[in-house]
Amino acid sequence: MSQSYDRGLVEDFGRWREFSAGMWAWVFHKFTGWVLVGYLFTHIAVLSTAISAAGQSQATIAANNDVYTTVIVTLESLLVVRILEVGLLAVAVFHILNGCRLLLVDLGIGLDSQDKSFYASLILTGAIVVASVPTFLAGVF
Repeated sequence: MSQSYDRGLVEDFGRWREFSAGMWAWVFHKFTGWVLVGYLFTHIAVLSTAISAAGQSQATIAANNDVYTTVIVTLESLLVVRILEVGLLAVAVFHILNGCRLLLVDLGIGLDSQDKSFYASLILTGAIVVASVPTFLAGVF
């Protein structure tokens, strides 16, 4: 015998308030994982511009006039790219810290303090990102 459970309307956005820290950790972990996968494909697409530089002479490459170097220098000079890099750092750091937290939980360590460890991973991510902002934005202004 199976029991049915009324889960309510999917469109009922008020249900988001019912999520506990564990559910938010799961949602953020999945979201950051998909962002990292999207970044990986974008990164490969941008770096593939180096293929056209492969046939160029060593003098052109040494003078930093090849296509790859030009694309990278152009992208790094844009403020929006630097801000996106800070966002990428935030996504990667949270994903790593939350993954370590999940590993410890799977090993049975800290089962009773999952909420606290999730909040700690959020705070540590924020601290690392804030401390890294001057490094990422150096040279843009």
